[in-house]
Amino acid sequence: MRQTLDFLLNEWLEVAALTRRPRFAEHSGETFASVLDTCERIARDKFAPFNRLADTEEPHFDGERVHLPEATRDAVLAYAESGMLAAAQDYEVGGMQLPCVVEMAANAFFHKASIAMTGYALLTSGNANLLMAHGTPRQREVFAKNEFAGRWFGTMCLSEPQAGSSLSDVATKAVPDGADFEADPLGPRYRLRGNKMWISAGEHELTENIVHLVLAKIADDEGRTVPGTKGISLFIVPKQLVDADGQLTGERNDVALAGLNHKLGYRGTTNTLLNFGEGRFQPRGAAGAIGYRVGAPGEGLRCMFHMMNEARIGVGLGAVMLGMAGYEASLDYARNRPQGRPIGVGGKDATQPQVPIIEHADVRRMLLAQKSYAEGGLALALYCARLVDELHTGDERSARDANLLLEVLTPIAKSWPSEWCLEANSLAIQVHGGYGYTRDFPVEQYWRDNRLNMIHEGTHGIQALDLLGRKVLMHDGAAFKLLAARMRQTAERAEAEDTLRAPARQLRMALQALESATRAAWMDATPEQALANATPYLQAFGHVVLAWLWLDVGLVCEARLSGAPADAAVLAPLQGRLAAMRYFFAYELPKVDAWLLPVAARQPVCREMRDAWF
Repeated sequence: MRQTLDFLLNEWLEVAALTRRPRFAEHSGETFASVLDTCERIARDKFAPFNRLADTEEPHFDGERVHLPEATRDAVLAYAESGMLAAAQDYEVGGMQLPCVVEMAANAFFHKASIAMTGYALLTSGNANLLMAHGTPRQREVFAKNEFAGRWFGTMCLSEPQAGSSLSDVATKAVPDGADFEADPLGPRYRLRGNKMWISAGEHELTENIVHLVLAKIADDEGRTVPGTKGISLFIVPKQLVDADGQLTGERNDVALAGLNHKLGYRGTTNTLLNFGEGRFQPRGAAGAIGYRVGAPGEGLRCMFHMMNEARIGVGLGAVMLGMAGYEASLDYARNRPQGRPIGVGGKDATQPQVPIIEHADVRRMLLAQKSYAEGGLALALYCARLVDELHTGDERSARDANLLLEVLTPIAKSWPSEWCLEANSLAIQVHGGYGYTRDFPVEQYWRDNRLNMIHEGTHGIQALDLLGRKVLMHDGAAFKLLAARMRQTAERAEAEDTLRAPARQLRMALQALESATRAAWMDATPEQALANATPYLQAFGHVVLAWLWLDVGLVCEARLSGAPADAAVLAPLQGRLAAMRYFFAYELPKVDAWLLPVAARQPVCREMRDAWF
């Protein structure tokens, strides 16, 4: 994996060029490598050995406190001590001013070692980053900086039992806490009442406090709220109350754990149902959880999307690294498991020695599929992270283009790895055969852990609706047009290479089919008609994007091969990447036409199906 990361960062994305920008001027290729070295070591020593333990000794609640393995505390505190919680932040707030792409690459080691244990730290980092972007100076000083230091951890509280992904139906209410509610130095102070469901890291004792970011609607004197998402505001609701200097007051806020959710996988991260303002605790002598508003009233969802968009790319990276972990495990197994004999060369002669199963073409097919999904997904995540750096440090035009590309690629960065690296984990089980279905090998846990990624931070269907219903249409299709232009530029460069001419033409045809289906889906159509087949559109779009990225990576591989020494250690990884690219174009890209058929035809069967007919 490290070799792949180094190639993508240094050879493909050329991250060393970022050090010429003022923000990253104190860095070099050596400092980037040092960060990766440190994170690789911490992940190897503190996370990976306890991944199975976090799964089998899942969190439990004794009625008073939540219990976790001590190894979880050791791991997340080691992460905090490394400085990675504030990796991309300014030096002035204790950060390292790392490029987002390097931060993302460093976090890949933790995702792969134990995605569930890593969840506490990454939620905290995202929470604090949001506050740095939208909080007041005092909120940044008190809450964000304590989170960056690892003293407190954080969450995001969006979903509710009755609402799920439908945020317009959020029912948690906030009312001003007294006549002087706007005078609190920590921000306008409210009392919150409601319930939040599926809150990862919502209760634990890993740190002395938990900072909840909670979506709620501000109620008027009659208890009425503005319907829909426009009425949603964002609040900081700490588990333990603090003063204006960030010191604990010793008083518990009215936030109570109602129960833990017991999950298929991802068990090492607590997942909770939280009650706000049920009256179990009486902070400052009254019921209702005390919260401090972030941003203006009604701006909560806009602020929260700062964390959600960051989290969506992170979810994609997590899915990638679970796929990568399964690929590496099944590759090792295939190289060492003897079974059967080559077809056509004494294939049924039991007197002949068995061969490792990697010698069988179908096993190689499954390994190639995993490699193409995992390494392609990693390229996607790092490319999006590189766009984030361009958004924040590039010139005006580059930043504008990066913003457009991120708009259209974020649904893909979240959803494509969640689907196809899950498939990679399924193939990893298959390579292991019956052993893969047992808990003697890690691949079954990787599949269970990865199954969550198609659900959280916006389900697959929601990402599809966002892509076809909004992202490809916004600004008169500007984002999609820019992405298509980038794809055609890559195809044009590849057509100049004899070995890449055929896949370049395939990419052009797939892109034309995607553009045609996009137009056909919306031509004289209602949203109900156009969006009924949004999910196959998402699948087709994702595969076209991955084909483009693989072709772009293939161009770099071909260039390196032409000047590479005749050294197997140098040649083999390049040839392996080209083989994975060829696999993707031969076996995966042809699926696009089948997915786009119902999209272009506005196939009505799903929207016309009736409940009673089931």
